[in-house]
Parts: sequence; C-alpha cells; structure tokens
Amino acid sequence: MDGSEAGGGGGGLLQQILSLRLVPRVGNGTTTYSSPLSTFPEMWYGVFLWAVVSSLAFHVPAALLALFTLRHHKYGRFMSVSVLLMGIVGPITAGTLTSAAIAGVYRAAGKKMIPFEALIFGVGQTFCVVVVSFLRILATL
Repeated sequence: MDGSEAGGGGGGLLQQILSLRLVPRVGNGTTTYSSPLSTFPEMWYGVFLWAVVSSLAFHVPAALLALFTLRHHKYGRFMSVSVLLMGIVGPITAGTLTSAAIAGVYRAAGKKMIPFEALIFGVGQTFCVVVVSFLRILATL
C-alpha cells in the first residue's frame, strides 16, 4: 500500500486535521481540500476541532512536565492529571459554546468559512486561554 492515495474512506482524524479537510463530504467527488465550510455544523465542527487539538498540544506536554518534575512528591504527582483534564474539559465545555458563537455569526452574516479561518479561530481560542492563564488576570479580580 503506498502513501500517495489521498482518497479513501478511512483517512483518519489525524490526516483530516493535518490537511485542513475538517469535514468529510459524502457523495461529492469533486470537492477539494480548500472547499469552504458553508453550513453551521461544518463551521462549528471545524473551529471546535482545532480548539481541542491545539489545547491538547499545549496541555499534554505541560502534564508530562508536571508528572516528571513532581513524580516523587506525595500529592504533587496528581497535579498532572488535573492539568490534562483541564486541557480536555475546557475545550469541550467553553470551546463548544465559543465555536458555536463563531459559527453562528458566520452563518447569520451569510459568509462561508475557509478551513484556514477555522484553524485561526480554534487556535486563537487556545491562545487566549494560555495568555489569560500566564498573565494571571483572574487572580487580580
């Protein structure tokens, strides 16, 4: 089996993410990878998927670092689990709502979203969470 086969039903989630083909289209063989996302579920799914993937890209290394540095501490080793859970729970709860809001604005405006815009909005959500976390804005309230 050679790796040049771009089509096929079992392309996998990772291949869809890396190629920016966020939503598989059924029954349309002429669709390219850069086709715009036109319906609300397509736009929501695109932004949400990138928010989850980028959040995990930040939180998994942080959890591994916490696990490595706190491995001898009696209770500190469990902090890595909380870091990892926040990397999953945060995008699923808040990311769902913000992705729906972004997709709703696009849908209400009658615009189509290109997959790169979904990437920017999804990674932007994670970037905002990371900036707020590092600046400790919430601790000043």
